[in-house]
Amino acid sequence: MKYRKMGKTGFEVSALGFGIMRMPLKKGAKNDKEIDEELSIRMIRRAVDAGVNYFDTAYVYHSGVSENLLGKALKDGYRQKVKIATKLPLDHVKEPADFDRVLEEQLARLEDEIVDFYLFHGIGAKGWDKIVKLDLIDKAEKFKKAGKIGHIGFSFHDSNEAFHKIIDGYDKWEFCQIQYNYMDTENQAGMEGLRYAASKGLAVIIMEPLLGGRLARPPKDIAAKFNGYPAKRSPADWAFQWIWNQPEVSTVLSGMSALEHVEQNLVSADSSGAGTLSAEDVAFVESLKPEFLKRAVIPCTKCNYCMPCPSGVNIPWNFEMYNEGIMYDDFSAPRFGYKHWFPDKEKADQCTACAVCEEQCPQKITISEWMPRVFEELNKS
Repeated sequence: MKYRKMGKTGFEVSALGFGIMRMPLKKGAKNDKEIDEELSIRMIRRAVDAGVNYFDTAYVYHSGVSENLLGKALKDGYRQKVKIATKLPLDHVKEPADFDRVLEEQLARLEDEIVDFYLFHGIGAKGWDKIVKLDLIDKAEKFKKAGKIGHIGFSFHDSNEAFHKIIDGYDKWEFCQIQYNYMDTENQAGMEGLRYAASKGLAVIIMEPLLGGRLARPPKDIAAKFNGYPAKRSPADWAFQWIWNQPEVSTVLSGMSALEHVEQNLVSADSSGAGTLSAEDVAFVESLKPEFLKRAVIPCTKCNYCMPCPSGVNIPWNFEMYNEGIMYDDFSAPRFGYKHWFPDKEKADQCTACAVCEEQCPQKITISEWMPRVFEELNKS
């Protein structure tokens, strides 16, 4: 296993981190709480035995049982070999005392006395405002002084502007976790945010390196690009290596759901390193992004000239999610997001075909014709 500096924490972290959020389920499982514990524990311990020393979980993963699983897996001497990261879900915090309650519950689930790396979970501008309003940083510092938290950080989903605001809002951040891959260089924190956080001395943990597995399973036309390149790696390995090639990265999390994923990723990690890819290799990986993007069928540039919609439809977001399904030849993630995160009042079925938006669209998209098709596809179970 290769190891990298964990920012200013002094810890040497394994290049590969293990995300405990997509563990294998029992055969016939009806929900994600029904984890195949025997197989999952075998996977976790195999990773530890191979040198993986950073395990990431959260209060809400696997509907609340992920932390319990990790606690069980790290018995029999395994806990002493690794660092644990878990997260505070802000939607469970209405007042400062809720922080105490949640943390104590997490320690009980983990069967532990300390969380080595503790994150405010998935925050953006609104989350940061709540943290400031409830003075939760002060609470975190008190828990750190009491020995219940080792290092304070945050995971992030929002704009690059919000990322800078959060980084600059607290001068004692030790680490952060961002979504980053060769398709997300300009989304959310992006490459600029990665470099900014690292310049401040923060360790940067990478999540979604494969976009939920979609970069590991490219459509046939893009898979042909991999097959035609002289250096032979799997699509997943190329995606990982492109991230590891960047010195600002501390560790890359993988939400492994099968023992074979563990074995494959261990091999990838063993050949990783900052600056190990050639200029040609980097250019090859980065050439894949426009190949994915040009698969999009709706030429929406998200200029927002069509907004606000008189009926409340979030036109650009509907188009973005539909295009995402087309780009990766996989609608599972967009449909999940449409069901769980997309407000009903903003969905495509609210379109009345008034065509006011079409008069404003620079791309001359026939929006009222697309909306029924978008809803039909994204609303499938």
